[in-house]
Amino acid sequence: MLHVKNLSISFNTNQVLHNISFSLKENEILGIVGESGSGKSISALAIMGLLAETAKINGEILYRDKDLLIDTDSEIQKLRGNEIAMIFQEPMRSLNPTLTCGFQVAEVFQRHTSLSHKQIKKEVLNLFDKVKLPRPEQLYSAYPHEISGGQKQRVMIAMAIACKPKILIADEPTTALDVTVQKEIIILLKELQKAYKMSVLFITHDLSLISEIADHIMVMYKGNIIEKGTAQSLFTKPKENYTKALINAKPNGKKRLKTLPTVSSFINGTTNFTEYTEEERKQFHTTIYQKKPLLEVMQLSKEFTSGTSWFKKKKKIKAVTNVSFKIYEGETVGLVGESGCGKTTLSRTILRLEKPTSGKIIYRGEDIVKYSKKQLKNLRKEIQIIFQDPFSSLNPKISVGNAITEPMVVHGILKTAKERKEYVCDLLEKVGLKAEHFDRFPHEFSGGQRQRIGIARTIALQPKLIICDESVSALDVSVQAQVLNLLNKLKREFNFTYIFISHDLSVVKYMADQLIVMNKGKIEEIEDADTVYSSPKTAYTKSLIDAIPKGI
Repeated sequence: MLHVKNLSISFNTNQVLHNISFSLKENEILGIVGESGSGKSISALAIMGLLAETAKINGEILYRDKDLLIDTDSEIQKLRGNEIAMIFQEPMRSLNPTLTCGFQVAEVFQRHTSLSHKQIKKEVLNLFDKVKLPRPEQLYSAYPHEISGGQKQRVMIAMAIACKPKILIADEPTTALDVTVQKEIIILLKELQKAYKMSVLFITHDLSLISEIADHIMVMYKGNIIEKGTAQSLFTKPKENYTKALINAKPNGKKRLKTLPTVSSFINGTTNFTEYTEEERKQFHTTIYQKKPLLEVMQLSKEFTSGTSWFKKKKKIKAVTNVSFKIYEGETVGLVGESGCGKTTLSRTILRLEKPTSGKIIYRGEDIVKYSKKQLKNLRKEIQIIFQDPFSSLNPKISVGNAITEPMVVHGILKTAKERKEYVCDLLEKVGLKAEHFDRFPHEFSGGQRQRIGIARTIALQPKLIICDESVSALDVSVQAQVLNLLNKLKREFNFTYIFISHDLSVVKYMADQLIVMNKGKIEEIEDADTVYSSPKTAYTKSLIDAIPKGI
């Protein structure tokens, strides 16, 4: 169906693909796995004819024995969306926020068919039904910001399969989605592939995930294909250290390793698979739980009001309802649940970025709900947050060093600019960066490096409690392992206390001592992390665990 032969791509003097060759057979799902920068998406964009004009391309991309690289723009446009379609990684950026979902899918039919407006609408509604979108008529007129992330991804899938393409390229279609939504999307893609007899190129950084959908897998590293094989053989008998690293870098919920393996540790032969023993874990818990709680949340509720216009009645939305739990100094409390369950609202309320509707938040024996503005300013130093998206939380106009020192100036940490710079340079090295990075800007760093900068900025204030809000969810598995190792190292060094928020229960279970499962603003269950994972009490918790990709 598709043959890529000796494909090389360069931008100026930087070569990003090195003579790669692979084939996609009819009715096959081929997985491409690797970290950011390995060349996965570049390969897909080359097939789609979407690379910038500055790209220098050598080799052949044969679709039904016709070289796509020598086709004219008009010939490529006839194929694109019609015979070869693509689901992009970020649906919010790929969908036009000013156009309704129905209109955007209808455009595909307008471009490639001669159907009437009435027939097109009927086809779009049928597609919405096929991709299992609720209330197709209502969603036809909805704008992207009015629907959830999982629903946006389904709209993108509907758009991609509109003309029943022969080849579907899915570029990281489940990144940053809840594990349950991720599982639904994987099942949906499998069903659609069988129904339409499509060939699918599935791109991801997660080998466990790809093993659940792909027939064959190829592993890419720094623009090269380093290993190919069936999903079964590649997952059970990997040959390359890089492949082994991708398999082992993500916590699997079974072992609690002291340090997660990374790509560099596998390549250097320094991987350590030492586990925490039951005795070590028990001894640590005995020590921390003998003290008074650092933070106690009591019957906390937060409501929002929607529909404040003249024409709509005010409606109360209960984001958090009667939540109670305790956090002890040195402990990591995991907070897990699907999008919209109240995790982020709860964390923002603890930070006092939101005022609770009712309840108490006792921090070091004082109810911070009653704090004045001045008291809250002092509290900011004690309770900090690491955000999910480090790029949007860093000012692109301010150097990394200034971004870290700015809050230090506000809170009066150290006296002179020289002292602060020395302190920050030391911090940068502690989080795995270099002192010379002080004067660089956010755009000069990778996603994993930016997350390290966010961590350095957070710990610069020497807080007692740190909230990690989905701080590793969008990172490659190997970079994720590095950041998780770093968080654990800093916790031991500075005796930090973490609230670790994620939708991925295997990651939370690896990090957490105590685990809180939230659903629709309420606590489903709260227990030791290992106990919740091995013996879930509620059907909701069980569904979260079952949705985690386990690999072969």
